[in-house]
Amino acid sequence: MTAIWWIRRDLRLADNRALTEAVRQADAAKAGVIPLFVLDPVLLDSVYVGQKRIDFLVGGLASLHESLLQRGSRLVVRRGDPLAVLQQVMAESGATAIYAQADHSPYAVQRDARISAALPLHLVAGVTALLPGTVAKADGTPYTVFTPFKKRWLPLSPASREPLLPSPARLSTPESIASEVLPSLADTPSFPPGEEAAWARLTAFTQGADVSIFDYANTRNRPDWDDTSRLSPYLRLGMLSPRQALVAAQAAGQRAETPAQRAGVEMWISELIWREFFVSILHHFPGVRRASFRPDYAEIDWRNDRDEFAAWCTGRTGYPFVDAALRQLTTTGWMHNRARMVVASFLVKHLLIDWRWGERFFMQHLLDGDPAANNGGWQWVAGTGTDAAPYFRVFNPITQSRKFDPDGVYIRRWVPELADVPTPAIHTPWKMSASEQARADCHTGTDYPNPLVEHAFARQRALETYKAALNRTRATQSHRGADLRRETQMKSV
Repeated sequence: MTAIWWIRRDLRLADNRALTEAVRQADAAKAGVIPLFVLDPVLLDSVYVGQKRIDFLVGGLASLHESLLQRGSRLVVRRGDPLAVLQQVMAESGATAIYAQADHSPYAVQRDARISAALPLHLVAGVTALLPGTVAKADGTPYTVFTPFKKRWLPLSPASREPLLPSPARLSTPESIASEVLPSLADTPSFPPGEEAAWARLTAFTQGADVSIFDYANTRNRPDWDDTSRLSPYLRLGMLSPRQALVAAQAAGQRAETPAQRAGVEMWISELIWREFFVSILHHFPGVRRASFRPDYAEIDWRNDRDEFAAWCTGRTGYPFVDAALRQLTTTGWMHNRARMVVASFLVKHLLIDWRWGERFFMQHLLDGDPAANNGGWQWVAGTGTDAAPYFRVFNPITQSRKFDPDGVYIRRWVPELADVPTPAIHTPWKMSASEQARADCHTGTDYPNPLVEHAFARQRALETYKAALNRTRATQSHRGADLRRETQMKSV
């Protein structure tokens, strides 16, 4: 009774329920476990999957393979349609069960339903600490506002009630099962892939002296300080489980000695719960991948200027903080969360470019590009999503820059044209005089672009555009209501 551990977003051995269940069945039958990863062309060739994330994935698979070799096993890699590959491996091995971690994107749900109808596929929790649907209102409906979701989630969290699952000491894998060679990969120096690297980063964040979870509440908005955990890529591909992150955070909370330290721990746990919340939203409302969660803003009159979008993508908007963030993203595959909010707001509110354009660009470049969290974040900023920022909130890129990168450290790191611009002018270099630009060796309009749009003008334009969309929707709803009432009256005659 050989079992297949179908690896998807769980590139780890520790605290892996799918692996644990596969081992349990195999041990009971004195059989083996086949660790299988399927290179699915539908995912790998998707316009939403960029090369950096593929490289990070391949690096994680190579690391997992080395860990399996140390336990007498190995990684089996096959390419093709998952159903066909699984059928083939089952026929070759005589496996009688497939264990995998449940995923909740629309494609994953449809894929797994198709496979479950044909093969003995057993899905377990793992992408989130709690399976979507566990946290629900009294009437069984899902929460669509974060705060009540969090209040209900906290007492249900399994992190402190269920011990973390250990890595298996040994694994037996049939030698007869052939494997393809992993694709070649580029290095991801900012994020060494693999379970060991993920655990080291979590340990440093929750126990280290230099970058501590205790300071998170005070430092999390400063991209110039590099004091966040940077664990999101590892959580995205399951090199670290959400339960491992929660247990480490809770242990840090027990060591906290001051209210400020406890606040840091609680703030970081809240960020993990936001991740759970957005997965729940995608699970219950899969339509958000293509449309606004709030129908009130389904008909925004986007400008969608392609030249301005290209300038945004390449970090040439003329706003240093925005440009620094986008260059950080395209260079490293990661962007600080405060910067994500600012650049998203700039694209949607300042340039009036459809949030879906930005969502897709982020997915193409982020190592941690996750369908649920990325969509939730973009719709939050755009004001179109669940529990979203109000439409009249328009981040001022100058104010944000001065507040969260006051000395221009982050800007100078990623926008070298501005390296010699004095700090008082770093946030608004276009305001420098000709002589000041000459001394800084940075002439705006040539060495560095002038702003694409003036903030006050863009803010007013956004407010008017959003308000017009809201009025159109309400008028349409009013007409539909009147038509429905007339139809009801006609039927009653």
